[in-house]
Amino acid sequence: MSDVSSQTAHASALDTFPRLLMHHAKVRPNRPAMREKEYGIWQTYTWADVAQGVRALACGLAELGFKRGDRLAIIGDNRPRLYSAVAACQCLGGIPVMLYQDAVAQEMVYVLQDAEIQFAVVEDQEQVDKMLEIQHEVPLLRHVIYDDPRGMRHYTQTLLMGLDALQEMGRIHDRNHPDFLDAEIDKGASDDISVMLYTSGTTGKPKGVCQTHGAFIAAAQGAMQVDGLNDREDILSYLPMAWVGDHLFSFAQAMVAGFAINCPESGETVMTDLREIGPTYYFAPPRVFENLLTQVMIRMEDAGAIKRKLFAHFLDVARRCGADILDGKPVSAGDRFQYWLGDLLVFGPLKNVLGMSRIRVAYTAGAAIGPDLFRFYRSIGVNLKQFYGQTETCAYVCLQPDGEIKLDSVGKPAPFVEVKLADNGEILVKGPMLLKTYYKRPDATAESINAEGYFMTGDAGFFDADGHLKIIDRAKDVGKLNDGSMFAPNYIENKLKFFQYIKEVVTFGNRRDFVTAFINIDLEAVGNWAERKGMAYSGYTDLASQPAVYELVRECVEKVNADLAADPKMSGSQIRRFLILHKELDADDGELTRTRKVRRNFVAERYAVLIDALFEGRTSQRIETVVKYEDGREGRVSADLRIADAKTFAPQAAKQAA
Repeated sequence: MSDVSSQTAHASALDTFPRLLMHHAKVRPNRPAMREKEYGIWQTYTWADVAQGVRALACGLAELGFKRGDRLAIIGDNRPRLYSAVAACQCLGGIPVMLYQDAVAQEMVYVLQDAEIQFAVVEDQEQVDKMLEIQHEVPLLRHVIYDDPRGMRHYTQTLLMGLDALQEMGRIHDRNHPDFLDAEIDKGASDDISVMLYTSGTTGKPKGVCQTHGAFIAAAQGAMQVDGLNDREDILSYLPMAWVGDHLFSFAQAMVAGFAINCPESGETVMTDLREIGPTYYFAPPRVFENLLTQVMIRMEDAGAIKRKLFAHFLDVARRCGADILDGKPVSAGDRFQYWLGDLLVFGPLKNVLGMSRIRVAYTAGAAIGPDLFRFYRSIGVNLKQFYGQTETCAYVCLQPDGEIKLDSVGKPAPFVEVKLADNGEILVKGPMLLKTYYKRPDATAESINAEGYFMTGDAGFFDADGHLKIIDRAKDVGKLNDGSMFAPNYIENKLKFFQYIKEVVTFGNRRDFVTAFINIDLEAVGNWAERKGMAYSGYTDLASQPAVYELVRECVEKVNADLAADPKMSGSQIRRFLILHKELDADDGELTRTRKVRRNFVAERYAVLIDALFEGRTSQRIETVVKYEDGREGRVSADLRIADAKTFAPQAAKQAA
């Protein structure tokens, strides 16, 4: 056999995640595979350590009766042994099902019932308590295995077991049946389901998306090819394990490339842990990048005059030439020197504070990112890029290649992916990364893939002259005003969310005479602004009702209106009236999904009285809302909400207003 054909045969043999794991344990046994910060100290686990732990876990599950095709629920924050549980389940031909760790117990019932879960691996006492609370509603659940034993001493329920005890049971099983696990891994195939991830359920019950080993491996290989990823990368794994992006970045790519994933101590320590790890590869949704920049700007406002002047001067230099230097474009010697000096005095220390000193590639997705925000990070030397995908496509459809970055696009079709547009502008995609099926939903699977084998994303978009894809909105959400003007709510909302003072927006206008909006302010950013102005307030509801805050938000709305007026397609969709909600939209109240997408229909029903007030010309409206607290209690929040008018612009007046 020739060298080329033997390499091809070897590569094709690494077609499941268990085989990849065992491969890394052989070729790089002492390289870091996972790190976890515990009690303030980073613990490192090599590929050999992880493979041994996975082996013990898998054999322990087999001893408990876990069989090929069974589903294993995994619930908790990013923890090495929870990632290992994913791999252990796959070794046995099982299907891991990740649930959002911040979901309340009742929210978990549907997924546990739908996936017919008999086994669950959970992080700690909090998640165990949720399982015990809903145990009577999920009668198939037989075993709950917990990773962290703290607080579990007096729990005597027979379905509970510590993960340490399970692994010890597995080691005994492995000694007694040394060939068992290797034989199980050998039975695996590329087309086997490797994971089941549930959709966010913005319009109905979540669906279980069944993805194969081959699909996620293809997505990981394509992204590695575009960005030159290798086994020396470090990534901080802090986003929910139930989210498809984390499964691609923190599991699939790490397993394919052989790089290290790093799990933070807790959600509160992510920024500190980011600085300590200094990842080379990073992903965050736009809101995280916005929050980081907001904190920087707040600190600069409190700095001395000389520091502020230096910062402003070199930021101007960065805006002028930073992105061009990053993209390898020609820049004058004078600007290069200025930028070098700025990097020494300002950008370098700033990236160090943000934990971004070593980043080679950073990605954002999940929502549109503001052009100014995108430009800022690229100008200081952070190679920030956008990508596009869905749960059904392994979060992999379009990527931005280096040197071809556009602020308002999601890039070009990724390797192995075909993208085309339907007659109505809907984005259709085809490739090895497509879902195998929706679990127990052949009807939904058939509806989502057309006769030519293209997955219908439900998103509307268009290609620009350079072949870059631009997303407009969800196709089903695009409507029309009564005068025939296009109404694309997400497009308008994202423009408003680019302002640091605005956290969430919901717009209304389909089959109406004009557009209106609900707005949530960003408590931290607006609170800091209010404190600098000497304004007293007692909390979110009080701050949101202040006349000065309404004026601040009105300025943002009118800037967006001026921007919309310059767009021939969207000039009729300017926001005429708005109100600031008395509470933040919350996933616990059913208003957002766990991935922070607005449940539009639910919000429209819940706040129908406010929508009527906006369109009927009222200047205020009383509202009382039931809210859920983290401990399960319910309370009521009531307020008299002001309704404000915003200035709109004729298309020809747009440039003067801006």
